[in-house]
Amino acid sequence: MAGELETPLINKKYYYENCPGCNVDQHKSGQAGLPIKELFTIWIVILGTALPISSLFPFLYFMKKDFHIAKREEDISTYAGYVGSAFMLGRALTSVFWGAVADRYGRKPVIVFGTFVVVVFNTLFGLSVNFWMAITTRFLLGFLNGLIGPIKAYAAEIFREEYQALGMSTISTAWGIGLIIGPALGGFLAQPAEKYPDVFSKDSIFGRFPYFLPCLCISLFSLAVGIASFWLPETLHNHDSRMPPQSSYEALEEAASDAKDGNESAPKENLFKNWPLMSSIILYCVFSLHDMAYTEIFSLWTVSPRKFGGLGYSTVDVGEVLSISGFGLLVFQLSLYPLVEKCVGPIVIARVAGVLSILVLTSYPYIAMLSGIALSVAINFASVIKNALCISIITGLFILQNKAVDQRQRGAANGIAMTAMSIFKAIGPAGAGVLFSWAQKRLDASILPGDQVVFFVLNVIEAIGVLLTFKPFLVEKQTT
Repeated sequence: MAGELETPLINKKYYYENCPGCNVDQHKSGQAGLPIKELFTIWIVILGTALPISSLFPFLYFMKKDFHIAKREEDISTYAGYVGSAFMLGRALTSVFWGAVADRYGRKPVIVFGTFVVVVFNTLFGLSVNFWMAITTRFLLGFLNGLIGPIKAYAAEIFREEYQALGMSTISTAWGIGLIIGPALGGFLAQPAEKYPDVFSKDSIFGRFPYFLPCLCISLFSLAVGIASFWLPETLHNHDSRMPPQSSYEALEEAASDAKDGNESAPKENLFKNWPLMSSIILYCVFSLHDMAYTEIFSLWTVSPRKFGGLGYSTVDVGEVLSISGFGLLVFQLSLYPLVEKCVGPIVIARVAGVLSILVLTSYPYIAMLSGIALSVAINFASVIKNALCISIITGLFILQNKAVDQRQRGAANGIAMTAMSIFKAIGPAGAGVLFSWAQKRLDASILPGDQVVFFVLNVIEAIGVLLTFKPFLVEKQTT
């Protein structure tokens, strides 16, 4: 039985009573104003998943040092990179599977399950006693958590069309803030028995497991998000659109509407032949490789000793920098990005942001020459700008990917994107760790000595991404 919305005959829309997707569509059709509730829901789910991904970076160097697995100090970064890559490697192996599950059984089950996976394996990572336990728990965290692809499809379906850019901006904002606040929490809360001896005893669990406290706090937040996720509305349509709603005339009209909208009665296209989708995914992979390598290198660079070209920061200092960056990113994405995207479009934003990012990264080796208040001001300003530019690019690519496919294939499309991106993001930390260790061994080189070669390689990757934003490579799907 289908109820119909009172509109002109040519634009009739039928809603099936027992279809959760139709219920959401009907709610959207009568919704007025900014969808605050939906924005907040998407924001906390993404934040709960993003926090553990990079929360380990500020203390990873010290964790590997405590494991005594590296024979030389210069090699610690290499082992840190392996642990950083384990999560993305696990996610690369199962992202397509989780996307298919979301298209078959719904977005909500995958979202709920993925959130509880964070609770279990992020907690176990904080209790790691050796290098192999750390790698295994991070790998399983990525392998069993397929949330990111389905949540992007969910966001595209939960918002009205005029709020699509804001919805995608919410995802990338929460993701970006999670990748910044996560390390900030890791920096502030790691080794609490040393930093806050009046509160945490060396004989307590937080003294025996110095990296457990930040993991525990993030897991408790994810637990609350997981429980709240049970009340999320499902957006996937479960009715058979080939069944006529009420009359033969209405069935004819519904069939025409289905053909136009790409509903279940129309054959599914081969996603790998959808060039607007595939070109945006490839570009997404390039920028993801850069962003993950940058995140790893930034944390290693800031805590490494001055004699190796680093800033010599403590984990608390890194936490302060990333906290300021997180606040700046939140303000930028929620206030400026939707306006800019509406004026110039996601492709132009990606190009301009890529070029500006290269200029910012070029300044980093010179920032390391500063000290005192000048260093603090320069690194905070550069970090805010760099992270805002990174998230602007990713947001635009989210929009392009979801525009390139219809709802029935959105989960699968985002699964493909997550698999490809995860492979590149797995390469990022491992490659960055090896590159950073190598750079510390060539401080006296005549060409690009020390950390200069690190930021040069990052800029080369970013430049490749900028070049790929032009036609004929990147093509935006035209909507009719």
